[in-house]
Amino acid sequence: MSVKAFELVPAVERELLMGDKARINIECLECCGKHLYVGTNDCFIHHFLLDEVTTSKGRLTYSAQKLLHKYLGLKKPVAELRAASALERLIVLCDGIVFLVDMVTLETVPSAAGGGAKIKGVTAFSPTVQIYMVYEDRVQLVKEVTTPEAQPYMILNYSTGAAQDLFPIQQRGRRPIVKRIGREEFLLAAPGGLGMFANAEGVSQRAPVNWSESVIGAAVCFPYVVALDEGFITVHSMLDQQLKQTLSFRDGHILQDFEGKVVLASTKAVYILVPLPLERQIQDLLASHRVEEALTLTEGAQRNIPKDKFQVTDLHKRILQQAGFIQFGQLQFLEAKEHFRKGQLDVRELISLYPLLLPASSSFTRCHPPLHEFADLNHLAQGDQEKVLRCKKFLITYLGEVRSTEVVNGCREDVDTALLKLYAEQDHDSLLDLLASDNACLLADSIPWLEKYHKYFALGLLYNYNGQDSAALQLWIRVVDGDLQDSTRSDLYEYIVDFLSFCSNVDLVWKYADWALRKDPTIGVQIFTKRPTTKDQSGVLNPDDVITYLGKHSQALLLYLEHLVLERRLQKEKFHTHLAVLYLERVLSLLSQSPADEEQVTRGRERLQALLRESSLYRVQFLLGKIETSQELLLERATLHGKLEEHDKALHILVHQLRDFGSAEAYCLWASSSRDSTYRQRLFHLLLGVYLDRNLPATAQSAGGGGGGELEMAAVDLLNRHGEVFDAVRVLSMLPEGWSLQLLRPFLGRAIRASMHACRTSQVALGLARSENLQLLHDRLKERKNPIFVSEKKGCHLCHNTFSEPDVVCMPGGVPVHTHCVAQRIRDSPTKRQLTNSSNHT
Repeated sequence: MSVKAFELVPAVERELLMGDKARINIECLECCGKHLYVGTNDCFIHHFLLDEVTTSKGRLTYSAQKLLHKYLGLKKPVAELRAASALERLIVLCDGIVFLVDMVTLETVPSAAGGGAKIKGVTAFSPTVQIYMVYEDRVQLVKEVTTPEAQPYMILNYSTGAAQDLFPIQQRGRRPIVKRIGREEFLLAAPGGLGMFANAEGVSQRAPVNWSESVIGAAVCFPYVVALDEGFITVHSMLDQQLKQTLSFRDGHILQDFEGKVVLASTKAVYILVPLPLERQIQDLLASHRVEEALTLTEGAQRNIPKDKFQVTDLHKRILQQAGFIQFGQLQFLEAKEHFRKGQLDVRELISLYPLLLPASSSFTRCHPPLHEFADLNHLAQGDQEKVLRCKKFLITYLGEVRSTEVVNGCREDVDTALLKLYAEQDHDSLLDLLASDNACLLADSIPWLEKYHKYFALGLLYNYNGQDSAALQLWIRVVDGDLQDSTRSDLYEYIVDFLSFCSNVDLVWKYADWALRKDPTIGVQIFTKRPTTKDQSGVLNPDDVITYLGKHSQALLLYLEHLVLERRLQKEKFHTHLAVLYLERVLSLLSQSPADEEQVTRGRERLQALLRESSLYRVQFLLGKIETSQELLLERATLHGKLEEHDKALHILVHQLRDFGSAEAYCLWASSSRDSTYRQRLFHLLLGVYLDRNLPATAQSAGGGGGGELEMAAVDLLNRHGEVFDAVRVLSMLPEGWSLQLLRPFLGRAIRASMHACRTSQVALGLARSENLQLLHDRLKERKNPIFVSEKKGCHLCHNTFSEPDVVCMPGGVPVHTHCVAQRIRDSPTKRQLTNSSNHT
């Protein structure tokens, strides 16, 4: 595909060069800065001064001024001209002779030894390479290297004489083309119409260009290779080897490049091939949507052209951005995103394509000149809604990726606000994630957008993020009450309760807790029960204030007191008493209903009984006074009497009024759970006494229809189940004379086994103590004659403190210890403890 890379501009017209002399032809050229030297077939050298002139339209032209011409006197064409500007000399080849000419006067330079500084016989055939040093007044042979007879292209190391063949010359009889294009790199005309690149090692590091087989000249003006044949000038890219431009040029026979300036000549005139600015070429490629070619050209320029000649960094970024917009318009989103990233695009350039996404307060203006041809997304999509939707999804993805990078520095508010609007419009799941995280969404711009799409929960989150908790709560409450429609969260009421439970603004808690409690007291009370108890006093509520506040919400008050007493386990009498009173009132209320709900009554009594048993902080006499006359709550009365250590009254209620022998046994176990075995034994003996008491009135014995026989059976069961607790001797003295041993067989068997076990255990302990004592006596006798050394620097083996007095005890092995340390050790010994804790059966 073509691109306009060069313009052919006349430099020296025919009339200026030769006037009306029709037979004069140009043979060779040399250009040094602004100075142009032309060698002709009539043995003249013409010297011109070239000035660059820029037209009003920005085109570059040349104005030539003829300074001098000089006849060399050899009557042969001037074959070659080469400038040695540092010496102000021209090296001239004419009639097989090389000599020096002054660049200013064009006079032949005489040598110091007399005569011209000349080398004759240059054109004579010889398979050698001669290397000369050129001075101001002479030319001196340095070295001569013999070359092989064959005539292909070769790499020749003139220092060592080593040669490496490359490939044959293009055509016999046609002048070979060898152009130096860089350090140790050359362009050669190869057979088959190829322009080959080769370095000093004979390796080609670039792909060849495919030019004409009749090429007569070539030059390199990066990134292009310019070739001249009999009718055309062709321009190939060195980056992708493609033909980029073709210019018609008749009768051309010279093409050379001088310090980046490409000069051509026909037989009668001189032209300069002026390269168009790379930026213009790139923009032309982009205008044709040839993105890859534009990028290839830009990157090639960035790698190879000096920065002082071509400012590629900013241009490269801009071209990447333009390429990104072109591919964005073609819905090639992956490629577009990559170019935006590499080009460090101001993301607002992309956002500005989407109507109304940028905040009204944004100061952003689009880049000038513009990076794209689109007015907005509607212009790009031309009414195709599917295309619009795909573009919006791409922007969501792109903004989500870049919002946490340096790309959005300075425009975070614009990016986050645009992302919020897109999320709301597209009903995207990430809207809540955006608002729940650190964000810079502008409240004023976001409110109408979120309201438009009924995203009231999200709007509340935004209010909360901006410190407007009251506005957030009012909005959410309207949604829960049905005044506003938003299906984002079906559990919004629970969310509000949770929000209030963690809210540090106590005034807001008091303000909105009443609404939550009226809605559902069992959930609403979580505002207070889930509230964290931290050392930081901000936002901490006084339980007394909460209890007072909940006075009109009885169910919530009960749940809150349960939280304080049963979960937080606050050790305050008023909380425990208050909770017990509420439990009691609840049970009494259920009992007063007709008919009573047995299931609820049972559940209520279980909670009351559990509290009465487990808590020791409530006011027992106060509660006992409330149920003293209640015949339905006898078990609770018994528990309260137990708290007052009135065990006889408690057991009397359980045995004679309730006839609940299982509860009586459980009572004994509960009342003695944190006491020693003696206390438990006393309670069980008390219960046995209640069972066997013959002094009760007949009405008490016959209550419940069981009579004394039922109590005697209960006594037998008690003894048989808990025989190990009782003192067997005492029990036998309490039992009636008429009881048979068969009834008490399990009890007596367990009692005898327990007594035997205790006796034998005591005997074992006693034997161990005697053995230990005997061993100590033996050690004492053994150590009596040996000295014991005690000093202030020596420490006790048991406590590791030093000795301050001579009284010590010697342990086995001759180790001295403090007397008080030994006494403590004896007190703590297992044998001593066993003897102390042994039963009275020992």
